[in-house]
Amino acid sequence: MKKINIIISIFFLIGFLSVAQTKKKPNVIVILTDDQGYGDLSSHKNPWIKTPEMDKLGEEGVRLTDFHVDPTCAPTRAAIMTGRYSAKVGVWLTYSSRHHLRRDEVTMADVFQQNGYKTGVFGKWHLGDNYPFRPMDRGFDESLIHGGGIIGEAPDYWDNNYYDDIYFRNGKPDKVEGYCTDVWFNETIDFVEKNKDQPFFVYLPTNAPHSYAHVPESYRKPYDQRQAFYGSISCVDENVGKLRRKLKELSLDRKTIVVVFNDNGTAGGVSNAIKGKPNHDGWAKSGFNAGMRGRKGSHYEGGHKAFCFMYWPDGGLIGGKDINGVTSHIDLLPTFIDLCDLKYKEKKRFDGVSLKEAIQNKNSKYLNNRTVVVHNQSRFGAPTREGNLIKYKEYSVMQNNWRLNGDLDKALELYDIKKDIGQRTNLASKYPKVVKELSREYEKWWKKVSKKSDEYCPFVINPSKQKEVKITSQNLMVEDNSVLYSQKMIRQALHTNGYTYIDVEVPGKYLITLRRWPNELDKSIRSADLDYMPMDPSTHVMKRDKQPALAIKAQKARLKVADFDAIKIVHKEDSEIKFEVELIKGVQKIQTWFLLDDKTTTAAYYTYIKNIKE
Repeated sequence: MKKINIIISIFFLIGFLSVAQTKKKPNVIVILTDDQGYGDLSSHKNPWIKTPEMDKLGEEGVRLTDFHVDPTCAPTRAAIMTGRYSAKVGVWLTYSSRHHLRRDEVTMADVFQQNGYKTGVFGKWHLGDNYPFRPMDRGFDESLIHGGGIIGEAPDYWDNNYYDDIYFRNGKPDKVEGYCTDVWFNETIDFVEKNKDQPFFVYLPTNAPHSYAHVPESYRKPYDQRQAFYGSISCVDENVGKLRRKLKELSLDRKTIVVVFNDNGTAGGVSNAIKGKPNHDGWAKSGFNAGMRGRKGSHYEGGHKAFCFMYWPDGGLIGGKDINGVTSHIDLLPTFIDLCDLKYKEKKRFDGVSLKEAIQNKNSKYLNNRTVVVHNQSRFGAPTREGNLIKYKEYSVMQNNWRLNGDLDKALELYDIKKDIGQRTNLASKYPKVVKELSREYEKWWKKVSKKSDEYCPFVINPSKQKEVKITSQNLMVEDNSVLYSQKMIRQALHTNGYTYIDVEVPGKYLITLRRWPNELDKSIRSADLDYMPMDPSTHVMKRDKQPALAIKAQKARLKVADFDAIKIVHKEDSEIKFEVELIKGVQKIQTWFLLDDKTTTAAYYTYIKNIKE
């Protein structure tokens, strides 16, 4: 009996020490803003906007002064989650099924979860809305997200408008109260309070400010220009302060790593800063962009340079220290692994490097001569077709003060960014050796990231994981026009023709349903939706679209998947057309059509796939 008690005591002690050791690990909160640029901070000398809370975090913590992300939303998120270049992990567009993070990738949440952390995400996910791409499939214990990349995109719950919306909690629709930014931060605070006695990781990617910003009047009123955009940032800023005060109240402020940064160049902070516009080829005509050329979607500095502030008193991330040298979003995961002493065996997979020495000991010499590459593969307003990577499309090779910019068959450009932040003086002819060296770096990078360019990340059909899969017009690879990614475009009855891919893990008989409107909207295929996003003017102001909602005069519906190809008549009262299909195992192409009375066609805006047994 005495021997048994000793053994029990030893196991109890081992368990206690294990828990105690786990509790010593710092908490981590990653706050990512959407379409806020490097220049959209008052601490970066923006003459209009006020961001006291984010500025304060930077003043009290550590600032990465030459930090870079991808030029668009979903690629940045994929890189953050994996510590790898986004093109390597299947994400280089924001739609057309090329925003699905490869299912075999290990995410930041996976790593924290495997090390005993409670994990949560609240806000904009944008790496897939179906299994196996949802947060709940990628290491998050709790999730509350909107669909798609913007509230009001095709995959989002119908008629969400930033207020009192229906979001997806752990994959299921859940109605919330309040303005979206407040919701994300309140959910984070609830999560922190619930898990305050154990280590936690929170990923808080806001959907604000974005270029389609809507915000309460109280945040708009202080600004006489760009009211919605700047007001949205002010709301995020205020919530950052609220969250930090809660951490202090719970005595977690010194034990929690807080990181704040933006996901790409500004979308609303400058006007006419789009490459190719007359007379200013990427330079700001109005607004503020910290003197940089380009904005969101650009391979010039303004498209991908980001602010990044980190704060952690117990770990020495204090004092308003500047860390120089080229750093990137791909560095965050390896850095967290080292700072939190997490176990992870495959560090060689990372394209990023750990910044622990630089941010704790201000030893950033190893960043000298480091090369980081960004590129913009976006195809807004154009056909995507298969959506494969395009070599030499809008890229920047960054090393020390040098920026090598290239774009398909155009002449290479070389800039000294420290002397020429606006990238106005091309030095390529003056420094041919630098051009040659950085061009070699691009070729090495391309060889690494393009290996799986022609592989798909298909929708997975497995009823045990997800009973019903929803494919929207946003997910289609289109041949003859642009992607219909938003509910606004669907309301306007714009036409698109395209396809995507499914991977049937569980073969059998399935019901595939074609709809013009989503399941939650009970309207016929031929009807228009005249109730265009009703608003309460007392809470906020939203742009009213003058274009009326239009009907599509569908006469027939067609479905083609693998060897199945069938057409059915669409009657006036039909809200959906159903096909029973025997799906075979494996990857196969799926395409839908509504055949209209004017002999044109458009894809079904919504397609649902459900096992008949379910």
